[in-house]
Amino acid sequence: MSIGSVLDLLRPDFPDVTISKIRFLEAEGLIRPERTPSGYRRFSVADCERLRFVLTAQRDQYLPLKVIKEQLEAIDSGAATLGVREARARAHSGRAGASESAVSDSEHPATTGGNRNGAAAPRRLGVVPSEISPDDLRFDHEIRLTRADLLAQADIDETFLNDLVRANLITPGPAGFFDGDDVTLARTAKAMAEFGLEARHLRAFKLAADREAALVAQIAAPIAKSRDAGARARAEETVRELAALSLTLHTCLVKSSVRTSLGG
Repeated sequence: MSIGSVLDLLRPDFPDVTISKIRFLEAEGLIRPERTPSGYRRFSVADCERLRFVLTAQRDQYLPLKVIKEQLEAIDSGAATLGVREARARAHSGRAGASESAVSDSEHPATTGGNRNGAAAPRRLGVVPSEISPDDLRFDHEIRLTRADLLAQADIDETFLNDLVRANLITPGPAGFFDGDDVTLARTAKAMAEFGLEARHLRAFKLAADREAALVAQIAAPIAKSRDAGARARAEETVRELAALSLTLHTCLVKSSVRTSLGG
């Protein structure tokens, strides 16, 4: 099956998985899909189950890729027999049983909010990709979410969503529908709110994004106006590539500025 088919199978359980994420896991050696003579990836059912194992371990057990890779190598060599179904069952039972979670937390203090001495452990940092792929910037016109869908998938309330709309961070389509990017944005804004950043504070990010988008569009506009066949497609591909590069550049600049501000 194609990488798009794999996404369709995984997204009901892992809404945040992307093509670039799958490619990254392949580059790290956790999956090894076959290649057609023309170079396209062809995934088997076993590849999909392997991806489920990796994504479940990351999401539910917070395991680093190095540990997950070692587990997969042990399974491949026959030294371990833990299957994906068993791993999923353990993950679900772990989430359902609060008492089991408490025991696990006491046995692994480094991954919880405290340790045996009562001292607070460092806050767990969110993990974001270091690079943005142009594939991440493709528009998915098939995703149409109602307001209720957005609230449920982003786990936010009406008040918070209204704040995001008033700040022009989220704008529903002409028919009042939302898309998958709106869900991601709402989740991100909610996470930032835990640090005291309200929707009005995020306007600075919106203004910066609008300026970057205008610059990218200015470069791509002459390509789109060309009368050559496929000009529109080339312009869209140019926009995606430039936008991906601008996001990576933006990340580096923010990182550098924060390091300087903190005296690093």
